[in-house]
Amino acid sequence: MTIDLLGAVRFLNSRFGSRAKDIAPVGAGDWSTAYGFTLDGQEMVIRFGAHVEDFQKDQVMGSLAPPMVPVPEVTLIGETSEGFYAVSRRVRGGHLDELEAGEMRLILPVLIDALSGLQQVNTGSISHGGEWRLGGRRASWSEELLSVTGPRDRLPGWRERLDLFPAESKIFDSGVSALQRLAPRLPEYRGIAHCDLLNRNVLVDRGGLTGIIDWGNAIYGDPLYDMAWLLYWWPWYPQWQEIDLQQVLNEVWERQGGFPSQMEERLRCCLLHIGLDHIAYCAFRQRTEDMRRNAVQLLDYI
Repeated sequence: MTIDLLGAVRFLNSRFGSRAKDIAPVGAGDWSTAYGFTLDGQEMVIRFGAHVEDFQKDQVMGSLAPPMVPVPEVTLIGETSEGFYAVSRRVRGGHLDELEAGEMRLILPVLIDALSGLQQVNTGSISHGGEWRLGGRRASWSEELLSVTGPRDRLPGWRERLDLFPAESKIFDSGVSALQRLAPRLPEYRGIAHCDLLNRNVLVDRGGLTGIIDWGNAIYGDPLYDMAWLLYWWPWYPQWQEIDLQQVLNEVWERQGGFPSQMEERLRCCLLHIGLDHIAYCAFRQRTEDMRRNAVQLLDYI
């Protein structure tokens, strides 16, 4: 669902009257569109989207996250004539994606420490929610990972579109076979993972985190998924190639007391899932070049 600037202005004026000022676009993704504004002099953001569960997850994380994981508070969620909206406090900062290598070296340990600290929160309120599980409610983590082959509410017909590309379809099926072989060996260790740390969702300033936003993809699953996410997408950022990300991760884990149990198996299964998931996603979105690049990268993990 997309709402243009004029539609956003009309909605905010109808909802808040003259209290809402300085309305301007701040970004748009595949699932929501965002506008910044001031409300009673306070900087805020309103997002419009078709999936209220994404906004609800933002609201939960705003209440759960410790101070080292700065998640802006969601102050209001409601319905529009076409979908849903959420109002949250605005955070400022540069985007992680746009950092040069020197800045990235400084922020990486801070980010990894923050994600580790996130695992100390009480997850009882989310552990049973289907919206926090890969592919909905599943009995085990391995079954959730393997749900990547099934139907998706947001990606209808993805497999049919993928099958139009025999080479990529064959690689996809090989990746599924590898995941089917490896996933049943995984432990049932669970925590919170954001699952979309790039795509302008981490805001930074002066070597610190100012905001981690857009928790719509977040899961109650293996927290190493976020480390795999960084490892998977690292080659897509030329400015960071002089940084050995795996070495940085190892150094942080050693400082924290040791490597995660079954680290290699867990990371590999997460990497396989990320590759498979994005082949399906790009096939659905008809982003052919990205689909092909993901397929080539998936071969590294099979």
